[in-house]
Amino acid sequence: MTVNKIWVIVDRQGDKIAPLSLELLTKARSLGGTVEGVTWGDADAIAAEVGSYGATTLHNVGDLAGGLPGPAVAAALAAAIGAGNAPDAILVPHNYDGRDIAARLSVKIDRPVLTNVVGLEEAGDGLVTEHAIFGGTEVLKARFTGEGPGIYVVRTKSFAAEAGDGGPATVSALEVPDLGATGGAKITDRHVEESEGPKLDEAPVVVSGGRGLGEADKYSMIEDLAKLLKGAAGASRAIVDAGWVPYSHQVGQTGKTVKPTVYIAAGISGATQHMVGMKNSKNIVAINKDQEAPIFSIADLGIVGDVHKVLPKLIEALKARS
Repeated sequence: MTVNKIWVIVDRQGDKIAPLSLELLTKARSLGGTVEGVTWGDADAIAAEVGSYGATTLHNVGDLAGGLPGPAVAAALAAAIGAGNAPDAILVPHNYDGRDIAARLSVKIDRPVLTNVVGLEEAGDGLVTEHAIFGGTEVLKARFTGEGPGIYVVRTKSFAAEAGDGGPATVSALEVPDLGATGGAKITDRHVEESEGPKLDEAPVVVSGGRGLGEADKYSMIEDLAKLLKGAAGASRAIVDAGWVPYSHQVGQTGKTVKPTVYIAAGISGATQHMVGMKNSKNIVAINKDQEAPIFSIADLGIVGDVHKVLPKLIEALKARS
């Protein structure tokens, strides 16, 4: 299946394009052929940025009128594909709305979905995907056979987002067919978690704490250190499950994937589930009193010591410099 045209779902966080969608546009541009975006809401406001990342056209589903993106976007895509305007591949962000769109579209056009994609390359006659399996210890390769389009759900931080020199994308209306009862669900309220500093999956520095902290109150050391380093505070699944910190802090296979310049793991033994979410960080610093802890196997700098002694000293030193 030759790839000549790729559609990318362009999701947004508030008024800005979601970083993962920019990553997907960048990757699509590198694969060659025509790149087009699919979005909803005010498309004119993002047409220039979408174009700079490689898309020549931005298909707009329009105002969702308080509805969820999934039903409208999937129905519009299915209708366009049925009318003969099918791309060869559709790249979808691995988030709540993206997975909903992919699932609904899969049913409507009777095509399978490749999920949890962490690598994507052109192989001459189609795209070959990579998927981390067994907790990230092995990488599986897969590809679609038969007619397109292929639907690919891609995990965050799988590719770097880099703007090119393209001009603004041409905005084109994408008609949404009658959704019937499917379009009846409406968003009545939104809750945005209050936070300070950079977002966990965008921060240049991430400081994460694990069970080695001993108790929930000690997590304040992680937050203090992250703030001093102008970074974000993360956590292992163990302390999230224990209720010490919200799920939004979790780094790992079932949490967020991060790729900061510096990742500090404090009191984290290094379960495979956690390491798959941070092992591609540029510099990894591990602090653990167990010198046999698996986290040291991927650390660039390992400190064998008690986090209750190491972290306060580090915090004190940073405060003295500020």
